[in-house]
Amino acid sequence: MVLRGRGRVGRSGDTPDEPTGEVPPDTLPDGVRIAGAWSWRILAIAGVLAIVTFLIVQLRLIVIPLLIAMLFAALLVPLVNFLVRHRWPKWLAIAIAELGTIAAVTALVWLVVTQVIRGFDDLRQQTIESYDQLKQYLLDSPLHLTEGQINDWVQSIVAAIQQDSQVVVSGALSVGSTLGHVLTGVLLTLFATLFLLIDGRGIWRWIVRLFPRRARTAVDGAGQAGWLTLGNFVRVQILVAFIDAVGIGLGAFILQVPLAIPIAVLVFLGSFVPVLGAVVTGALAVFIALVYNGLWPAVIMLGVVLLVQQIEGHVLQPLIMGTAVKVHPLAVVLAVGSGAILAGIPGTLFAVPVVAVANVMIKYIVEGRWRTNPNPTLKDVVRE
Repeated sequence: MVLRGRGRVGRSGDTPDEPTGEVPPDTLPDGVRIAGAWSWRILAIAGVLAIVTFLIVQLRLIVIPLLIAMLFAALLVPLVNFLVRHRWPKWLAIAIAELGTIAAVTALVWLVVTQVIRGFDDLRQQTIESYDQLKQYLLDSPLHLTEGQINDWVQSIVAAIQQDSQVVVSGALSVGSTLGHVLTGVLLTLFATLFLLIDGRGIWRWIVRLFPRRARTAVDGAGQAGWLTLGNFVRVQILVAFIDAVGIGLGAFILQVPLAIPIAVLVFLGSFVPVLGAVVTGALAVFIALVYNGLWPAVIMLGVVLLVQQIEGHVLQPLIMGTAVKVHPLAVVLAVGSGAILAGIPGTLFAVPVVAVANVMIKYIVEGRWRTNPNPTLKDVVRE
């Protein structure tokens, strides 16, 4: 009988079996085996993340309102609990919290819209006059520019804006054609917030029961830690946005820049969009100062904007936001950039809280804190 096997010889005169092309695992270097083991696991994790991201993008009309509702709920749950502890009926506490939030946001938007509409004609006239003054300054400057050169330069800028505005126009048409989707999203946000306030704990317990019994304690504790982090992030973000709005709005008021109140409100609302919001609202404040007050007030306004943003970036963010997010600034920048690529402005809005919550939950599970602290408190989360 001929023996089959790698490297074996049968009866006398038989030749060894043909090589199968397989390499025995014990002959592979340790580095190759470890790299191979890590590689397929990383590919599996990347595949799952890619599928989840794809589903989120496809279901964005549902996911975005749900995420906004979670932010509102994380902000309002402590208020509801406070009112309930002081013998308010739960339904009344929830109604006051949600209706009060709707009233506050509506009032801010109404204030900005009415102020801008009231001063729009004056702003347009001042813009035209400022352009004429700039044009005359360039004609009289030592650069020896001619009117034809200035007109060609302006036409090239207008052409570039028209070329890039196709994306804006298509986006506006998309919003107009999906007005029903926008209304549905608003209603979904309101209803989701309401149900999270009414039975958020029951919803979370149902989610926890979807996991294996042995993992429920860890998942429950991680979820509590993530929820506390989310609520802390929202409250601190509101505080930082308020400080930014007061600083820039006060600078505009001292410089007697028109529309100082709308500028402050826009800075407050724009602060919830990382990086992009600060740039857009700051540029708007400098532009209005330039149009109405001239070059040097605009330069001072630019200095005020930069000063406030530097204080936010080097004082408020490390001292205040750092306790709420617990994420390295580089990770925040990368998360915001990735969110913008994947989901545009909504991606920049949710990138930081998603990364912060995921960071806290993963650390809670990996470090095994669920074994000794299954019900973390806000002090535990802040101290981590």
